[in-house]
Amino acid sequence: MSDAFDYVIIGAGSAGSLLTNRLTAYGSTTVCVLEAGPPDRHPFIHIPAGFMKTLVNPSVNWLYETVPSEGTAGRKIATPRGKTLGGSSSINGHIYNRGQRADFDTWAQYGNRGWGYADILPYFKRTEGRLGDGDDTFRGRDGGLTVTDIDWNHPLCEAFIDGVVGLGIHRNPDYNGASQEGVGYFQRALYNGRRVSAARAFLHPARARGNLDIRTRAHVMRILFEGKKAIGVQYHDGTTERVVSARREVILCGGAINSPQVLQLSGIGPAAVLKEIGVPVLHELPVGENLRDHYPVRMTAHVKGTDTVNERVRGLKLVKEVADYAFRRKGVLTLSPTLVYIFWKSNPALEFGDLQMTFTPASYREGWQGQLDTVPGMTVAVWQQRPESLGTVRAVSGDYRDKPAIQPNYIAHEIDQKVLLDGIKLARTFLHTPELAKFNAGEALPGPEVQSDDELMSFARGIGTTAFHVMGTCRMGPASDPSTVVNDELKVHGMEGLRVVDASIMPTMPSANTNASTLMIAEKAADLILGKAPPAAISL
Repeated sequence: MSDAFDYVIIGAGSAGSLLTNRLTAYGSTTVCVLEAGPPDRHPFIHIPAGFMKTLVNPSVNWLYETVPSEGTAGRKIATPRGKTLGGSSSINGHIYNRGQRADFDTWAQYGNRGWGYADILPYFKRTEGRLGDGDDTFRGRDGGLTVTDIDWNHPLCEAFIDGVVGLGIHRNPDYNGASQEGVGYFQRALYNGRRVSAARAFLHPARARGNLDIRTRAHVMRILFEGKKAIGVQYHDGTTERVVSARREVILCGGAINSPQVLQLSGIGPAAVLKEIGVPVLHELPVGENLRDHYPVRMTAHVKGTDTVNERVRGLKLVKEVADYAFRRKGVLTLSPTLVYIFWKSNPALEFGDLQMTFTPASYREGWQGQLDTVPGMTVAVWQQRPESLGTVRAVSGDYRDKPAIQPNYIAHEIDQKVLLDGIKLARTFLHTPELAKFNAGEALPGPEVQSDDELMSFARGIGTTAFHVMGTCRMGPASDPSTVVNDELKVHGMEGLRVVDASIMPTMPSANTNASTLMIAEKAADLILGKAPPAAISL
């Protein structure tokens, strides 16, 4: 079977869902979307607290894991990625966090025209349907992605915030506004107690359009070329190999893990890597290099004087919470993995913050968010916002079914180690403020006996995990920069009819969860593909 469309989009995740909506808004433009996973019907996708199940569910998750490294004490790190409509936006912690303006000004300084903060802010605003307070200079009100405030409070959260404020960190009601720094409650892509994934926000509203064909359980094998022009995609539907042709472009939206693997299997990547897996080299580029991820380390304390989420999800209390959710869309089943944020500096002399911390009135077994502790607990997590450590994603064979080798090289760089160590010490201070003292029944992790820098780093290496923020493996930048894969129009260097539109193109890590920025990238990409003039930059 062979059929043809103007555009073939590989991946119906965050970027693919939004891009599909924008391209199909014009009735004469035909689009085929290939998604390896199933439709997004699993009930745990839509229940906010269901992330604890989707993080380990093979029906909607690729269930990747990293290669062991020194930075993780020889451990493999589970690396969940969404495998369903909406991609990782269907399984993540639904936090909405853009980052700092300096992040994107840095992208522009690397030679990427039109990617400075003033240029991309209109695209952030276009995607967002903010419900709640915020300066409309920065916030969007009419976009498809509904962003709301947390409507559930807990005495531990308020005590924690009061303690942090007492240490000189100001309360910030809108970290997605004029400034990120401070402490407060997270904003989330939730509405009426249900997740607002990219599929729900953008893909499903476009499904009835006659110019759109969405194919689920379509696992891409490789991109097809005539010379160096992309002309189609070969995929497997579970029973048969099929081909779909692209009259204008193939657009790769597979994410920071799958996009480099697809390119490598298609003959685009480092020559040595392709030779090792037996794939003929079509075009040599540093595909799969520049991998970065946030590496959170979670510190916990036992709790007294109040209950925590840990107890509310067991026995009769869980029955009550289920009923509260079923009839009112309220309670702990509406929660994200964390509730309170801190954006701050490891060194007061820094111009921009370099630490993100989170607080949750719950604790997880061994620092992993897939299973709660059985005793009352609270957690402070900390990570460096802009890691210097670079890793790789590499196909291990020419077979599309084989999972790629993922090596983030967590905290390999000396700077990353120093910033993380400073952050751990600061997080420990936050757990032991006078305001939190009446609830703190003793530090559980790492424990009061762990004090020296070497002991704290050993703890970090032994318990740290992914923040699910992988990016950078198809780096954007001018062709003169040998570390880049796509130009500032997201076209693959040296190729025709081929773009990459997802978190893999990020040149450097934003100081944030990556979903909001991924949607922004897709929004801007739609204008680039359709030849539309960009919106006017916003003067700040």
